[in-house]
Order: sequence, then structure tokens, then C-alpha cells
Amino acid sequence: MDRLQNIRFALINTSHAGNIGAAARAMKVMGLKSLHLIGPTDYPSAEATARASGADDVLFNAEVHDTLDEAIAPCTLVFGSSARNRGMDIPVIDLEEAVDVMLEAAQVQQVALLFGKERYGMTNEEMQRCHYLVKFPANPEYSSLNLAAAVQVAAYEIRKQYIHLSAKQRRDDMQASEEGAVMPFADAEKMQSFYEHLFAVMHEVEFMQHQNVDSLTEKLRMMFNRLRIEKHEMDILRGFLSAVMKQLKK
Repeated sequence: MDRLQNIRFALINTSHAGNIGAAARAMKVMGLKSLHLIGPTDYPSAEATARASGADDVLFNAEVHDTLDEAIAPCTLVFGSSARNRGMDIPVIDLEEAVDVMLEAAQVQQVALLFGKERYGMTNEEMQRCHYLVKFPANPEYSSLNLAAAVQVAAYEIRKQYIHLSAKQRRDDMQASEEGAVMPFADAEKMQSFYEHLFAVMHEVEFMQHQNVDSLTEKLRMMFNRLRIEKHEMDILRGFLSAVMKQLKK
């Protein structure tokens, strides 16, 4: 599969319909098609259609989700468009490096780039879903990008690096597609199910108390994000948690 098809842009709680349309246009110009919207304020919208300016297919095929977890469910690698980690243990990397990692993973995996609300950006909880945060090459004295502009900059960098893939890399893509290459990592949906299972066991043994639940939740998510759990490793962890719960109920 074409690597660009495995890269999705996810817009979180977008309040201005025009930004959705402009994002669709920016994506189509650069060959990207997978647009996901989480709880948009105004969609579908005539303003979004007007701002899409011919990128109607990307706009109309955008998938709308109630939650961020739904939007990134099949993704094994998630990037957040934020230059600040707010003290959380999430690596912050430049856009150029992020796209290099993104395109490498997109050979056989689905990856996502998240864009937060226009006024506030991404929340701490949303950042906890990210393996990396992405710093755009902006003026440090005035680095605030409009949402649609941020989408355009990211889409351009992806396109630029994509067209410079070597002939060998393109042949590898075709071979991987023909052979049905297996993605080794647990996707976001499996990770979320694992967290729910883990936190339930921790509550059951009274390790997770009301006063430390937020801190522990954040630290555990960050730890497992760094580890990049593979599918067979996830099976071991889930089996262990099930065995613990079974013993507790005896």
C-alpha cells in the first residue's frame, strides 16, 4: 500500500468549519486523503465545502468520531502537533524528523498526526495518546500557527520527503503490499483495551487510589508508549492480568 494512504490527519474538536475545508484542500494538494474529525462543532458545512475549493472528495470522505480513541484505533504510531510536552515524558521532535519516522512506519503501519483545538491546542489527556510531539520550524518569537496553516506545513513536509523515497523503497512498498506484510505492534485500540484491563486490576488490588489515579495513569501510558509493545507481548501481558484477576476472585 502507498505510504500516504497509511497516514491520517486527525482534527480534534475543530470549532471553525472553514479550517476543516482548508485542511482538506491542503491535504489533497499534497496527495493525502485520510482526514478524521473528532467532535467537530460544525460539520458538514457550506463554509467547509467552499474552503475545500475542489477537495470535495477528501472533505466528504472524512470520518467523524465521537472520541479520539476511536479516531486512532488502528494506528500503531501517533504524533501530536504540539511543541510543549507540559512536563510529561513525551519526546518532542522537529517536523522533519517526525515525518522521517512517520514515512518509515507507514510502509506497513497506520500512523496518525493529531491537531488540537484552535484556541487551546491539545489537552494533557490527548497528549498521552502520543508517542511523539512535533515541533514546527516556526519563528520562536511568534510560533502560533493557524490550524489550516499547520496542516498545510505538515502535509508539505510529508509530500517533500515522500517524493524523495528511493526506487528501492518504492519497490519494497510494492512487495510488502503483495506479500501482505504483518504489522508487529499493538495498535491504539488494543493499547486502550489493555490500559482499561490494567487499571481495573490495579483498582482491585487497591494499588491505584483516588488521589493518585491521574498521575499513575499518565506515567503508565508514557512508559508503554516508549516501549512500543508488540502483539505477542501484549498477549502475554493480557494473559497475566487475566490470571491475576482470576486469582483475586477465588
